[in-house]
Amino acid sequence: MMQAPIILLKEGTENSQGKPQVISNINACQAIADAVRTTLGPRGMDKLIVDSSGKATISNDGATIMKQLDIVHPAAKTLTDIAKSQDAEVGDGTTTVVLLASEFLKQCKPYVEEGIHPQVIIRSLRKAVELSVAKIRQIAVTVQKGK
Repeated sequence: MMQAPIILLKEGTENSQGKPQVISNINACQAIADAVRTTLGPRGMDKLIVDSSGKATISNDGATIMKQLDIVHPAAKTLTDIAKSQDAEVGDGTTTVVLLASEFLKQCKPYVEEGIHPQVIIRSLRKAVELSVAKIRQIAVTVQKGK
């Protein structure tokens, strides 16, 4: 007896994969980063966002801006989820985490375009993290309380 197929995606959902989809994911995340990039820092600029009902919002807060955007791309939504998690956990740094994640993706993009397997890229990033943490621990200075 044949088992009925299990449907995981909504009807009409587009399914794509491979190198073009990975590049599309990177580009979508870079578009989100570009939307909040100029809000970072003491000279960060305000953004004017007008929603579909005509309500205007002016903000230089990355979390507020991303909440106002109508994001449909799954990878871009994941990036905004990272920002929401940062906001919920720390209450600040949403723009920074988006820009850092986007920059990692931007640096990986040429390797994806070259056809290097994603697992090789991930392994390399993990090694870079390992080396970075070791270097930070090596140059760290202990701070004594009260001195």
